[in-house]
Amino acid sequence: MREVVLDTETTGFDPQSGDRIVEIGAVELMGHMATGETYHQYINPERAMPEEAFQVHGLGDDFLRDKPKFAEVGRAFLDFIGDAKLVIHNAAFDIKFLNAELKWMGLPQIPWEQAIDTLEIARKRFPGSPASLDALCRRFNIDNSSRTLHGALLDSEILAEVYLELIGGRQPDFGLSTASQNAVASGGVEWTPRPRAKPLVSRLTEKEAAAHAEFVAKLGSDALWLKG
Repeated sequence: MREVVLDTETTGFDPQSGDRIVEIGAVELMGHMATGETYHQYINPERAMPEEAFQVHGLGDDFLRDKPKFAEVGRAFLDFIGDAKLVIHNAAFDIKFLNAELKWMGLPQIPWEQAIDTLEIARKRFPGSPASLDALCRRFNIDNSSRTLHGALLDSEILAEVYLELIGGRQPDFGLSTASQNAVASGGVEWTPRPRAKPLVSRLTEKEAAAHAEFVAKLGSDALWLKG
């Protein structure tokens, strides 16, 4: 299953009031594991940066002046996300901005059901507790010391780790499977379980065994249990 962990930085809170996206960062996951594929783009918002927004992400007018406009990168962004689920912290905010930008370009909108909101997941798992990205990093002992300012790609990378913890963490057999494959590739012998010296005593009662035999008899001679 392909997922894209996504974050944006903007000039403010409301695209309908003239605010625009200034940065998009995204990290690709496949089967809940990072693939190393990312998307990162700074964007010229075609307007001045309010001081309040600059204090959040540090992206100013001089830095963004020579960056491409959203109309120049919107199609490439859509091609990157495709139909993957979008993992976003406070998805309503980012989807609102992305859809506004895409609408102005005449491009397809992102369906709301395509998003997975980690803020909503966190609030359900830990009701009454802080659910900001920083708070979740503290809860899961995820290092976010480099997050002195908001940055879309860095925040996406951190959110990917938070997301995996929110849904139960990485599957523990991944490392074991890799170790097993490496052993075989390097000429080692893959471990396989040996038969028990003494078979375990059946836990079936006589009544249960009789009921099962009666059930199998009704299935006829092709029943799976009758085949050796």
